[in-house]
Amino acid sequence: MNSAAMSNEGRAAKILDALQNDLKSLCMETKKRYPHIKDSCEEAIIKVRGAAMNPQSSLAQITSQILYPLVQAAETKDPKIVKLALAIMQRLIVADVVDESSGEHVVETLWMLMETGVEELKVLQTVTLLLTTSTVIQGPNLAKALVLCFRLHFTKDATVVNTASATVRQLVSVVFERVVAEDAKHYQEEEGSKNDSDESVNLEELKVLSSSPPKTLRPAAADAYLMFQDLVQLVNADQPLWLLGLTEMTRTFGLELLESVLTTFPAVFYHTGFDEGMRTFGLELLESILTTYPTIFHDHPEFNFLLRDRVCALVIKLFSPNIKYRASVPASVQQATPLDKPYFPIAMRLLRVVSVLIQKYYPLLVTQCEIFLSFMVKFLDGDRPVWQRGLALEVLHKIATQPELLKSFCTNYDMKPHATKIFQDIVNSLGSFVKSLFMSPQSSITSQLAGGGQGGGQGQSPAMLAGMPVGPGVSPQPAFFYRGVYLPLCVNIPTGQAKSSYLEMLDKLEPPNIPDGYGVSVAYYCLLDIIRSIHLVMMGPQATNDGQTGLMDQYKPTEGDRKIHEQLVNSAWCGLLSALTVLLEACTDEAATENILKAMQTFASLAGKLELTTPRDTFITALCKSCLPPHYTLTVLNNASVAAASSSMSRGHQRSPSAESQHPYYDSEYSLQVRHQVVAVGTALATPSLPVGAQQGPVMLTNKNLQCMRATLSMAHCHGGVLGAAWHLLLTTLQHLVWILGLKPSTGGSLKAGRSTTETNAVITTAVIADLPVLSSMLSRLFESSQHLDDVALHHLIDALCQLSRESMELAYTNREPSLFAVAKLLETGVVNLGRVEVLWRPVTNHLLDVCQHPHVRMREWGVEAVTYLVKAALTHKHNPPLKDNQKLQTLLLSPLSEISLVGHPDVRQKQLESLLHILHSCGELLHHGWPLILNIIGAINDNHSEHLVRLAFQCLQLVVTDFLPLMPWACLPLTVDTAAKFGSQTQELNISLTAIGLMWNISDYFYQNQEKLRASLTSDNQVFPDFPGVPNMPPFDKLWMCLYARLGDLCVDSRPAVRKSAGQTLFSTIAAHGALLHNQTWQAVLWQVLFPLLDKVRQLSDSASTDKVDQGGNILIHHSRNTQQKQWAETQVLTLSGVARVFSTKQKILQGLGDFPRAWALLLDFIHTAALSKSNEVSLAALKSLQEMLQAGRSSTVVSSGSSDDLSSSNLQSPLPEDSIANWNTAWKVWHTIGTEVTKPPPEEVTRGSDAYIPSQPFLTALVHIFPHLFQHIKPRFVVSDFTRLAAVLSGCVSVPVHGESSPFIHPSFTDVVVTPLQEGVLQALTVIEKEITEGSVSSRAMVPELFTLLLQFSHYSCQAPSYGNVLTRPHTTKGSFYLQADWVTMNFVPFAERSMSMLVTLYQTTCAWKEVIEAQVLKNIIQGITMPLHKKYRCPAQTTWKLAITTLLAVLQEGLQLAREHPTHFREMWPVLATALESFLFSESPPPANQSSEDAERDESIDCQVVELIREEILPYASTTPSDFIVSIMVLLNKGSIESASGGDSECEGFKLREEFAKTCFETLLQFSLLAPTDFDVKLDGSAQGSTGNMDKLGAAPHATTKLAVTSLLHRFREVLVKYVEDEKLSGKAPLPRHRIAEISFVLKAIATLLKSLKTAPIEKVDSMTWAQLIGLYPHLVEVGGASNNGTPQLWRSLREVLLQYAQLLRAPVATSEADSNDNQVVSMVNGT
Repeated sequence: MNSAAMSNEGRAAKILDALQNDLKSLCMETKKRYPHIKDSCEEAIIKVRGAAMNPQSSLAQITSQILYPLVQAAETKDPKIVKLALAIMQRLIVADVVDESSGEHVVETLWMLMETGVEELKVLQTVTLLLTTSTVIQGPNLAKALVLCFRLHFTKDATVVNTASATVRQLVSVVFERVVAEDAKHYQEEEGSKNDSDESVNLEELKVLSSSPPKTLRPAAADAYLMFQDLVQLVNADQPLWLLGLTEMTRTFGLELLESVLTTFPAVFYHTGFDEGMRTFGLELLESILTTYPTIFHDHPEFNFLLRDRVCALVIKLFSPNIKYRASVPASVQQATPLDKPYFPIAMRLLRVVSVLIQKYYPLLVTQCEIFLSFMVKFLDGDRPVWQRGLALEVLHKIATQPELLKSFCTNYDMKPHATKIFQDIVNSLGSFVKSLFMSPQSSITSQLAGGGQGGGQGQSPAMLAGMPVGPGVSPQPAFFYRGVYLPLCVNIPTGQAKSSYLEMLDKLEPPNIPDGYGVSVAYYCLLDIIRSIHLVMMGPQATNDGQTGLMDQYKPTEGDRKIHEQLVNSAWCGLLSALTVLLEACTDEAATENILKAMQTFASLAGKLELTTPRDTFITALCKSCLPPHYTLTVLNNASVAAASSSMSRGHQRSPSAESQHPYYDSEYSLQVRHQVVAVGTALATPSLPVGAQQGPVMLTNKNLQCMRATLSMAHCHGGVLGAAWHLLLTTLQHLVWILGLKPSTGGSLKAGRSTTETNAVITTAVIADLPVLSSMLSRLFESSQHLDDVALHHLIDALCQLSRESMELAYTNREPSLFAVAKLLETGVVNLGRVEVLWRPVTNHLLDVCQHPHVRMREWGVEAVTYLVKAALTHKHNPPLKDNQKLQTLLLSPLSEISLVGHPDVRQKQLESLLHILHSCGELLHHGWPLILNIIGAINDNHSEHLVRLAFQCLQLVVTDFLPLMPWACLPLTVDTAAKFGSQTQELNISLTAIGLMWNISDYFYQNQEKLRASLTSDNQVFPDFPGVPNMPPFDKLWMCLYARLGDLCVDSRPAVRKSAGQTLFSTIAAHGALLHNQTWQAVLWQVLFPLLDKVRQLSDSASTDKVDQGGNILIHHSRNTQQKQWAETQVLTLSGVARVFSTKQKILQGLGDFPRAWALLLDFIHTAALSKSNEVSLAALKSLQEMLQAGRSSTVVSSGSSDDLSSSNLQSPLPEDSIANWNTAWKVWHTIGTEVTKPPPEEVTRGSDAYIPSQPFLTALVHIFPHLFQHIKPRFVVSDFTRLAAVLSGCVSVPVHGESSPFIHPSFTDVVVTPLQEGVLQALTVIEKEITEGSVSSRAMVPELFTLLLQFSHYSCQAPSYGNVLTRPHTTKGSFYLQADWVTMNFVPFAERSMSMLVTLYQTTCAWKEVIEAQVLKNIIQGITMPLHKKYRCPAQTTWKLAITTLLAVLQEGLQLAREHPTHFREMWPVLATALESFLFSESPPPANQSSEDAERDESIDCQVVELIREEILPYASTTPSDFIVSIMVLLNKGSIESASGGDSECEGFKLREEFAKTCFETLLQFSLLAPTDFDVKLDGSAQGSTGNMDKLGAAPHATTKLAVTSLLHRFREVLVKYVEDEKLSGKAPLPRHRIAEISFVLKAIATLLKSLKTAPIEKVDSMTWAQLIGLYPHLVEVGGASNNGTPQLWRSLREVLLQYAQLLRAPVATSEADSNDNQVVSMVNGT
């Protein structure tokens, strides 16, 4: 504070010193001429000095004393003295020591000086200081001071005038500044007083003009009020009420005064006529006040009233001459007075005031401004003077730069229901103005002449415009050239600023010469600023107007604001569009074009934000049209422009060619050359509106087209979020441009220039070649920026691309080359928006999938390229949450790839599978949930696909199975199995099918190795697993196996043999290897849903298979066993049947636990039965092998189970079997029997050729027979006689079947090998098993013995007579003669078999002969009867061993059976005759021995005969008493016949027979034994043979006598025959000797007779009856004959003859015998002799 006080004191001291000095100077100047002034000065000096000496006194107290001499000095009017006085006054004023009274004196003094014209400049300076340094001058004094200055403004001195003008402006401002300060001070002291004053204002009083201010105003405001009121009065040419003494005033200066405060430089004023000049100065003052102090008018209702009632009325009045005047109407017609003619200074200042009123006071003057703006719009009419239009444009430009003002216009006018749409009118008038400038040159010239002073360059050729060269090599002036009218862009105004040129011409009295292009230039900026202001209104002051709205500024208005914004856009868009489209087409400057384009972008974006589709779309259409050459055929843009029919927005279609041709300067080709360089020539893209086949010429693009293209790209890039449906317009245009430029899509969707002109058909200049990558990059950035769009906007973009693509697809259907732009950009859009893939994925991929199905190959290629690229990109994108854990996302991303499977085109499928392979390699480990879709893709193959496709898909599957099985969820495993099965069933590539089956084996291994993990994770999901009926609670793990088994089962019935074989082997190997993992109940499903259906299907297909030979395509040779489909199916049948049987075999223990095992067992046996009856040897044999495996397994499992459960030493076969098991084995027996019965059934009688019937093969029959022993082990406890009968029928049938001639060498042994065939061996083994059971088993089985004997006898019979097989012709196995050529079938060699049967027969009989069953069944008789044939045939038997075995058999069984026959005479009664017949048939067989028989063989055979006779001698004759007499007689006859081998009668029957001397001797000895032996001897012998049994004699009874008698009679009869025969033969032979055996025979007979005679002689007489003697004596003559006939007899013969004759010596007389004895003897003899 101290320092401040010290400084004030110092400043006061300096002022006092300066005053003293100034007063001294004045004193010195006036001391001579004006002494009274000198005195006054000295007094003042003393006062000043006193004040300086006294610090408490102030200068203000002595101001009046100091002023007194100064006033006196001024009155002298001496310039020098006045100047000194004024200087001292100014010092006092500056020192702020002048009070109100002093101030009044000062003003009076200055007024006096003004009137006298002394020191005007100094006076003005002093007034300025007086009013500006303090506020003491108020009221009338202030008015007087102001009038003083005004009056000095109207002096003759230009310097004074200008100084006064500036002073007036300054002082007017000071008056209003006082009001501002007064209000501020008042508001601080009493807040709210303003409202009170407002309420007390009486507007009625204000309407009355008065020199006194309203009472409600404070002093400063009162002064300002009165001053402003008088200013208006003065401008209106009325008298002032407060500024008394002001006699003249100009309107121009009044208006300038209003504006001067705004400007920083003084206006130059030139005096004009009194009337108009007065108004101009007043208008200037008004403008200055209104501009500078708008708050006063807002805050004070009094000023407000002045503004509305006085100023506005003044303005409207002054507008009148400007509105009424028409430049186009002659002056003589207008009847205008000089006052009514538009006067440029007033019109210009008037518009300045209007501008201020609108800008500053619009809220107070809403209605008045409507009138002003309407006048302003009329100023733009075409018939107005050019300067008037220019001034109006400048005012409109000022308004256009103020966003809030435009918003107010819209709110107060356009949005009111019945108000004039002022804002719309303004914009439309601008549009009309711009269009009017480019009308015909004639009309332009007319208007410029009427306007007086417009340049005449409009319409000139641009090349010579203004004498300046314009063309290549010269930088041209920016301009607009349209329809031959050339208008340069002659001003450059910064954006958002209003730069007035003609409104600033305050010194101009005449209208200036407005150059060409000024109007269009200002209108151009005005239009741009209107759009900028609308943009600022909507987006806020922070928004920029460069089109780059901060990459989508957030636009979130209130409801009210939104309505205002919508009205702004709706009001402005028509006018803006009509003007900007013309300007855009006319503009030749790149920068100006860029501004227009940005403005259009901005406006379109604003309309888009408001969702006003029509404005948005029309602006975008205009942008798009600018990108393309004129008249380019693009229907979509033409249609869009129709929507804006209310304004002229289409540049090419709103003018007719005829109209254009009327303008000599309008030639499109010429204008292109002049304005814009052609930078590219290409072909037009076909459109639906262009007829098919129509030729389009080349299309030329200019650099301006490319600039517009860049702007369009920028529009889409920056405002894509609001484009909505307009995307389609924009993208269509870009597509056509891209096509014309020859840009082609490349990987990822970006566009690249074609590598050659042949690819693109486009001619590109060097300048553009460098731009093409930039354009391509901009295109890519456009779609990359889609990641910033919201979801709705993104969908609009995608919809537009899809629509564009659909149009291309429609074109491509007509085989026109389509554009791939849309598809490529869909891809690019999808890739950059993967962060929100759920939003776009469906619409994008669904459309691309449609593209994939297109018939046009290029379209299709890019469709699938886009889909696959997108999927691959999406799968590798880093999603949140991660893709690995997002099931829904994985499914979403892979679905399109999966849906490609529905497309039939191979190239599409190939790309799909290649992509899938890439995906599996690159990110397969992430796709935990996507495996179902992947597997569906892989599995979507069919036989219509090429081998390459199948191979590609299979590579994917191999990769999945090899690498990804552990990664995929369990639910996919069944699908994996199904997919592998599909590849197994495809028919394109066999190797793939086989490998696929191998993959299924790998899958089964995976199941096995991961069983614990799978069991833990699997759940019973009915949607994952197929339904397995019948097994309701199957574990999921078992269901997995069932899926595998079921698919393998399906492959087992594939049409290709190799696949069937591989699948079958895999199926049964899998079941064998891993079947133990299954639960028992699952086996039910395995049986009934896999194995049995498989067997059934195979059986059906096998039955229906073709028997035609398979075409041996290529060089592959097919074996004859597989050369028909039926044979190939036979292999499958074998595989499946044996596989199922093996399952039953290996898993029988598990299967037996199933409830329906008996049914399964029976069904399998049924399949085996059917297969066994197959005509295919392979199938039938396999069926039997399967049956055998089942039986063996059943047996072993039984053994194991019983052995493991118990250690019983007894055979397990004896342990009781469960009931089910019994039924199962019974079923097996029935099936075996049925098979055997049916296969061995002979063909019908009419069939004689084996080839006409099915004859089972030997291996088959062998296998069948081999099964029985195994089967018998299970059924023997229940095997009864009826079963054996059925068995016997089967076995008989089996051995009866012939073998095919071609096969016989492999089955028959050579004839010398005495072995049985495998079949016969099997039959014998079967019988051996039965025999063992009968002999060692239970007693109940003995009932089968007779049947067994019968069967063995039947087989034995085959040794002599092979069985027939129906009526089929066969040939013996030993024959190869021509007679048998027609017989393809060979009879088996049954000899070894029959002989083995005989041997078994003997063994069996020896074991069982004493059994009751054997005795009662007369088995012995049957045996004898059975072997009679070989005994009878003897040497005629096929094999010589046969009869030998037969006789051996006979001897063997008789050894056992004769004793039993004697013990059981009843059961053996029928045996004796049969035995007699058999003995006779053998001993005296009709078949001669072989001619080449050696003597050793003959002796051996004879010894066999002797053995028979020995049997008779030892086993029969000794027991004659218990043997039927008929049989004994038969035996004696045999012995009699055999005792002498007669050689008589050399007929043919006896040829070849050899004399059996030993046999005959044995017979004879036997006869002798039982005829000549003494009773004692006989008895002794008999006793010996009976081992001393005395009871035998009783049994024999009279047998010795009868036997002896028969024997002797028989002998004698035989002797007689031999002797007679010999004599006859000897006679006939003449000298030729008889054969040796005949000589031996006769010798033997002679010896025998001699022996008999000896015996009879020695025998008791009663033992020999007379009849015997008679017969014996009767031989004598024959003996004599023999001696006479034996001319050539040997010594032996003669010795024998002599001996016998010597014996007759004692018989010369006969002894006497009783008559009874004679008669009996005669009877017996007659029986023996046959008489």
